[in-house]
Amino acid sequence: MAYVQEGLGHYPAALYYLSVAQNWYPRQATWRKMVALAQANRLTGYPDTWRQNLAITFQRYYNRLLQALLVVAVIAGTLLLVRRRTAGKVWWGLYALYLVGIGIFLNLLAPARIGLVARPHAALMAGPSAGAAWLTTAAAGDRFEVQGQQDIWYRVKWQGQDAYIRRPDLLLVQ
Repeated sequence: MAYVQEGLGHYPAALYYLSVAQNWYPRQATWRKMVALAQANRLTGYPDTWRQNLAITFQRYYNRLLQALLVVAVIAGTLLLVRRRTAGKVWWGLYALYLVGIGIFLNLLAPARIGLVARPHAALMAGPSAGAAWLTTAAAGDRFEVQGQQDIWYRVKWQGQDAYIRRPDLLLVQ
């Protein structure tokens, strides 16, 4: 679909389909295509840095690593339950720390929610209100990390600060 949309000149739709593919199957080649398309159309939110390449590699193996951690947790929990009379408090404490580590991994290292601007000339505001200060105008296809939602507004990360964009103006990549 991205190839067809790019051929038709609909670069925001092409970037959306590439973002969906990247979300499900993170690959360096897909990201490079997104960066090239974004640079050709002067869009923001597509960094081509070593950190982004590292993040893509981490995202690629995130689910497998999480599955391995959870399998180890189930096996260790089962062994502790089977040997509950001989297992000391130290082993239960280590198991609890391991579970806390998995929780941290699950909550802090999860891939970020990403949104693409769907409409041209979408306003980025300083607050979740039409009366808030105007920050800039986003182009169709610009990419933002979505921090949260408030009423009809998404809170996004823009140049290191929080900004707000109306929900109809942003497509979440899922």
